[in-house]
Amino acid sequence: MNDQADLLRKSSTSQLVEPRHATGLLPSQVISEMIRSHEILCPEQVLSEQVQPASLDLRLDRVAYRVRSSFLPGLDNTVREKLRDLTMGEIDLGVGAILEKECVYIVPLKEGLALSSRIAAVANPKSSIGRLDIFTRLITDNAIEFDRVPTGYNGPLYAEISPRAFTVVVREGSRLNQLRFRRGTPNNSDASLRRLHQQWRLVDRSEDEANIEKGLAVSADLRSSSSEGVVGYKARKHTDAIDVDRVNYYQPQHFWEPISSVGNGVILNPGDFHILASKELVTVPPDHAAEMIPYDPLVGEFRVHYAGFFDPGFGHRHDRENGTRAVLEVRSHEVPFIIEDGQIVGRLWYERLTGLPERVYGAEIGSSYQEQGLQLSKQFKRSE
Repeated sequence: MNDQADLLRKSSTSQLVEPRHATGLLPSQVISEMIRSHEILCPEQVLSEQVQPASLDLRLDRVAYRVRSSFLPGLDNTVREKLRDLTMGEIDLGVGAILEKECVYIVPLKEGLALSSRIAAVANPKSSIGRLDIFTRLITDNAIEFDRVPTGYNGPLYAEISPRAFTVVVREGSRLNQLRFRRGTPNNSDASLRRLHQQWRLVDRSEDEANIEKGLAVSADLRSSSSEGVVGYKARKHTDAIDVDRVNYYQPQHFWEPISSVGNGVILNPGDFHILASKELVTVPPDHAAEMIPYDPLVGEFRVHYAGFFDPGFGHRHDRENGTRAVLEVRSHEVPFIIEDGQIVGRLWYERLTGLPERVYGAEIGSSYQEQGLQLSKQFKRSE
């Protein structure tokens, strides 16, 4: 049996698989063990559904602090010490509260960490939060950068939240960001990414066609085959608030303007928030995860707004052809900029796990976007 077939067989079982690598991202069963061994700290029970194939969902605590500006505490300060100087008011999240767009809030998280000397962590917004244009970043005590937790960190975690396109409703327990844990420093390279593409066909491109240079290129699909001719969506400026915990609830037309391609491109106006889809069908093997790296801003005035995280098994299927389109959250800055069909807008970087997760991304664990095309976040009603 070849390596790929053996991996597929193992990923379809619920049995624990012994670690295959000393370094890499930690799979779900190791994260669960970190909870039991109190490397992940919480005064109340961590819910099983918080543990994803290669990440942990983080929950908001009960109080949000409205602050004058974003900040990093720096090596000599805790977050609480900085809050004493910058807090404008406190908001009780116990029954849900409104966070206004273009304002900045700091919210303590229920989970804290007591990491070992070999394990570090990195955070990013959950997919649905990025698609709502909620700018959220993780902060630790003594931090000099956002979204990074150094090896051996022992202390609380905080979320900085700044809704950009919509005013939102959140509450105690809402999950806006997720945390990945990494043991050691795996040796990643374009050469290893080429080998992985040869084995798994990471995008629906041949080995010669795949553009691999500091990651695997992903381009925008601006030639719609639908009868409506919709190639994307633009956030409306004045809308009702969106409750982040509602699912399949809001009518998309009240919050989004459909974008139709004129010719082969779409003009992005400064400050507007857009949802587009990739031309490529993306696959993440069960023993890897992937991250969308924002494309080099030197190529234009646009940016993939959020670095997206793709769980193990995203786009992977046993019964038919692999691949799922990636959804892209895009903004233009400073000047109007035209994105044309097939233009590169980001690059995917793949990282191996130390072992197979107990479960992989898909409908079986309630994943929302395994069959997606051009799709808004799960808070919006889907067309039948």
